[in-house]
Amino acid sequence: MTVFNLEDLAAADAEVYRILHSALGHVKASHKINELFEGVGVVAGDERATTSESSVRRYRERTNWQPSNPEPGEAPERDYDGLEERYDDLQRQHNRTLVSLSKAHAKRSELVSAVFDAASQAAAALKLKPVPMPDSKLHEKRGRKPEVAVAVLSDWQLGKVTPTYNSEVCEKRIERFANDVLKITDVQRADHPVTELHVWCLGDIGEGELIFPGQHWLIDASLYQQVCITGPRILGNFLRKMLANFDKVVVYGVIGNHGRLGGRASKEMNSESNGDRMIYRITQQLLAGEDRLTWVIPDGMDERNWYAVDTIGNYSSLLLHGDQFRGQSGMPWYGLQKKVGGWRLGAIPEHFDDVYFGHYHQPTRVTLNSVTARCSGSTESTNTYAMEQLAAVGEPSQPLMFVNPEKGIVTAEYCCWLDKG
Repeated sequence: MTVFNLEDLAAADAEVYRILHSALGHVKASHKINELFEGVGVVAGDERATTSESSVRRYRERTNWQPSNPEPGEAPERDYDGLEERYDDLQRQHNRTLVSLSKAHAKRSELVSAVFDAASQAAAALKLKPVPMPDSKLHEKRGRKPEVAVAVLSDWQLGKVTPTYNSEVCEKRIERFANDVLKITDVQRADHPVTELHVWCLGDIGEGELIFPGQHWLIDASLYQQVCITGPRILGNFLRKMLANFDKVVVYGVIGNHGRLGGRASKEMNSESNGDRMIYRITQQLLAGEDRLTWVIPDGMDERNWYAVDTIGNYSSLLLHGDQFRGQSGMPWYGLQKKVGGWRLGAIPEHFDDVYFGHYHQPTRVTLNSVTARCSGSTESTNTYAMEQLAAVGEPSQPLMFVNPEKGIVTAEYCCWLDKG
């Protein structure tokens, strides 16, 4: 019996020749040839039923084989072996990339966690003596209903540098605001008791350092200094001064857009990570011994937790930074009305009477049906970007107001100018 090799088969059988010169991979081609002669009696070495992948490869090398084009209307024959090898290679590269990304993300998360933990431990190691309770007799006003003071701290942009602003100026302006709070409160106390203060921190307390390209040319303090040193010092001093003059102080802290970490890679950070929130928490650690000081800082793993609702008796206000309102060239009046209306109708489950926000650096109050929306000023001055791009300028200020908790209304509001007089 004749023993056939592939050259003989290709010459004698047109179907074998077509298979050998098709785009099929070597393994697939060998299987096709074996199927053609399945059941045919053969002797050892006969290629008709024992064609292997290596013999097909050798044949094609000897004949300088190139894959043939399919006939019109015929589906092209694929080199599935090559595709499988390519798929496996891509899968391995993909897995290596995922591992690298995971390691990089872990390093960033570990860095943020390490900085925060180190600062918290350092703060916990400090032993600050509790602020003495103020003399309650100074606050007595018999027969009058007490009111609650509300001081708003927003948009310090701590670390930012302009022709008239830097970290030192920021600290001095907050000291002045603290003095204004006490002076105005004394005027209120001439008529009624004011023994409780609520402090609403509305974000952008720190400027950050990777918020926009070239920002490193416009700051005088690193993110570390803003978050771990200067920010907690200024906020801590403000609160200690308030504790010396109020029986009870309640602090609410929400985050701003300048608190985000990581620059262009910020979306890869945990949504909870924010410089403002770190300033609040570190200051809380510094003042951990103050029993008359209460903190409310919304947080939670993998979520931004961007708002809070403070309830003062029968009055309540939604607190947020304000970057949630979308618009261009100044105050986004339409976006403000649309979102406040949606939140009031149930998008935010908590009830609120009014809204307080920052971000736009313009002291503003607008009535939206039954809701009063208020915008805080900023401690910064001479914002050259706002001058050029928005044709806007804001005088440094921070707000103060007083609430009658029984009536559920705001009885007085003040805009404290920080660089006049």
